[in-house]
Amino acid sequence: MAERMLQGIIRVQSPEGVKRITAAKRETVATFLKKVAKEFGFRNNGFSVYVNRNRTGEITASQNKSLHLLKIKHGDMLFLFPSSPAGSSSENMDTSISQGLLRPLGVPHVVEDEIDQYLIKQDGKIYRNRDQQLCRHGPLGKCVHCVPLEPFDEDYLNHLEPPVKHMSFHAYIRKLTGGADKGKFVALENISCKIKSGCEGHPPWPEGICTKCQPSAITLNRQKYRHVDNIMFENHTLADRFLDFWRKTGNQHFGYLYGRYTEHKDIPLGIRAEVAAIYEPPQIGTQNSLELLEDPKAEVVDEIAAKLGLRKVGWIFTDLVSEDTRKGTVRYSRNKDTYFLSAEECITAGNFQNRHPNICRLSPDGHFGSKFVTVMATGGPDNQVHFEGYQVSNQCMALVRDECLLPCRDAPELGYAKESSSEQYVPDVFYKDIDKFGNEITQLARPLPVEYLIIDITTTFPKDPVYTFSISQNPFPIENRDVLGETQDFHSLATYLSQNTSSVFLDVISDFHLLLFLVTNEVMPLQDSISLLLEAVRTRNEELAQTWKKSEQWATIEQLCSTVGVPLSGLHEYGAMGSSTHAASSAMWACLHCTFMNQPGTDHCEMCSLPRT
Repeated sequence: MAERMLQGIIRVQSPEGVKRITAAKRETVATFLKKVAKEFGFRNNGFSVYVNRNRTGEITASQNKSLHLLKIKHGDMLFLFPSSPAGSSSENMDTSISQGLLRPLGVPHVVEDEIDQYLIKQDGKIYRNRDQQLCRHGPLGKCVHCVPLEPFDEDYLNHLEPPVKHMSFHAYIRKLTGGADKGKFVALENISCKIKSGCEGHPPWPEGICTKCQPSAITLNRQKYRHVDNIMFENHTLADRFLDFWRKTGNQHFGYLYGRYTEHKDIPLGIRAEVAAIYEPPQIGTQNSLELLEDPKAEVVDEIAAKLGLRKVGWIFTDLVSEDTRKGTVRYSRNKDTYFLSAEECITAGNFQNRHPNICRLSPDGHFGSKFVTVMATGGPDNQVHFEGYQVSNQCMALVRDECLLPCRDAPELGYAKESSSEQYVPDVFYKDIDKFGNEITQLARPLPVEYLIIDITTTFPKDPVYTFSISQNPFPIENRDVLGETQDFHSLATYLSQNTSSVFLDVISDFHLLLFLVTNEVMPLQDSISLLLEAVRTRNEELAQTWKKSEQWATIEQLCSTVGVPLSGLHEYGAMGSSTHAASSAMWACLHCTFMNQPGTDHCEMCSLPRT
């Protein structure tokens, strides 16, 4: 009986976390290893267990000894390493353990964004040169005046020019995972404003509620970190074409930003959202309002962008009022005396951020916050158009997701936390303020200044413009601008091709809006046959583009362009029409009257019987 007494708990650490396994005092190594395999979900030969972190003192079933004889006692830590596949390095596991990159227990395995995976591996420390006046040591020594700083050092961030109010998200993670435990027990919890389900000790709300299922009250704090530290448009042309809609109509406008996330080197472990294209969905805009309409092409646009190496990184809208048309100035209306973002805009930003969560290995839900940004084109202090970048805090995302936040009708700078009703329980929401005597007081968020929810992000343009897509003096029309008389059809395509006579086919075809038209047009959609061209544009490969140009699909597009009445001289000079005359004559053709696609070699439309023109 005494020999079978439980010895205690043995801790086993692996790249997936730490688990505790109960072991008997006289339990053999083979029995213990079977328990380890079952607990971690391994096969018997799929792992190795060591006494020391440096892989010494391996414990094997062939030893045929008890844990007691191996001097393994209650509370000891063993180290498990999965069997490495051929060609992989097991040093990464040692590095992940030493850097505290293990996922906490209960956290699902997720694949983070490429930029996150890159920044996790970076040192991130801020290296300083030796101070000639304060450092009293040799060139190889270090002291408090020149030792590297951590990426979350607030004094360093505050002394940058301009000062940085928010540390980067990965610097925040380094702060949490620092220390002796290496963040072993860190878990980034998403806020929930809903009653927890499964509580059976009382009737459901509104008849009953208890402390187990009741969500905690929320005290709003200004977020110390941000998921994106900089927004950069690749070139001015990108923004100018978007603003052209407002310049021509006076109505506000909306668009989705497509680009990529890269490292922002001006801030330790920072992330930059680089904008390469703007897609304008169906919408109704007036001088003081915007209404988004259902977009049947939304999924196709995301798919095409992904094949081009891009993703949806944010949204942009205008709030512009002309002040002097002769000088070209706009009204400066958003500032510290009014507001920067209205409550309604904060709620919209929160909705977008909830739709595009940030994948995170430290969250039990597998996601935490969002990298989705908000850009507003509005008047600046100099009465010129400025682009201002924002995000809303994770607390705002939770309030929006659980439908607890409302805008105020007569005060755009104020939000309002809903009150509980028989249909919904809403936790109390507070914020801290300073009264007229200088004392810090806690206020109920009814109403709520939205400054507590906003995180500002610097928006910039590079000194040396970058062009993912070609820029033309006669660009292809942007989608959904029918109100301006700018339509996407084969007449506009023929016009575009006749005006762009470059001998490099890749330069002519590398237009984001043109590529979307080729995929989404109703006459000759190329969704199933355009992958090669998209790969050519993504990799800037002219050979691939020329290969696709010889395809039957492009010959059909040329044939459709030749039937719309545009002079063909420009097309022949460009080389697209003349190089495929034989292919075009044997390709399908579209009727100008009913747009029906007819078989090659026919002279009359098979649908309306009208002659081919």
